[in-house]
Amino acid sequence: MLKALAQFLIIGLLTVVTQIGGLAWALALLARRRWLAFALIYAALSAATLWIAPLTGRVPLPCLGEAALKVQTPLYCMLNRQYVVPELKAALEDHAAAMQQAHPGTQVRVLDANFPFLDGFPLLPHLSHHDGRKADLAFYYRKDGTYQPGLVRSPLGYFAFEEGPTECMPSWSSMRWDMRWVQALWPDHPLDAPRMRTTLQLLSEDARIGKVFIEPHLVQSLGVSSPKIRFQGCRAARHDDHIHLQL
Repeated sequence: MLKALAQFLIIGLLTVVTQIGGLAWALALLARRRWLAFALIYAALSAATLWIAPLTGRVPLPCLGEAALKVQTPLYCMLNRQYVVPELKAALEDHAAAMQQAHPGTQVRVLDANFPFLDGFPLLPHLSHHDGRKADLAFYYRKDGTYQPGLVRSPLGYFAFEEGPTECMPSWSSMRWDMRWVQALWPDHPLDAPRMRTTLQLLSEDARIGKVFIEPHLVQSLGVSSPKIRFQGCRAARHDDHIHLQL
């Protein structure tokens, strides 16, 4: 009974984290060398998903190479979190091209996007990445006074917060994690303000983009303004470590 419950929990956890991982583990249970079978089955399912997902309305963002638009880390692609609807992919590609024109050499790096299948399937810990119409973008940073493509302060691009004034009060019931215990671990790279300002301006001017979430203190310090640029609220995750955009 306990073994069956453990297997059920593993399937549930892998499904929540990767969407297709639970199916891969369930199939691997039929094999003698379970972990090897899981790795092979999961890799095969992930590869097949690259071809199947577009048939159901979602397409993958690029994970490799040095293109102007790219997923920040291969980990997000390994977890199948790089999928969006074609309209959002086109908007992101156009945005990357515009950033290249405004600031040559700029690379737009995507963090979490969406899973490949099923509207309404949650991409935890996000509250709204469930329909292929949302994506998070990494901030732009400088090192030794110079912008460096793909440079982020934390390995995942999340949780390295740009501190600033806020009206939000600490609450155990919200998802606004401060994670103060880990902030000292991140390198102190400053934001590339010109690129940050340009990316917010371009996103707000794109008719396909409906909302852009970022913390109010960054909006003020960067000197940008648009009805599309909004505060996500105190009960959602902080957005002074990434930009959230949606159609």
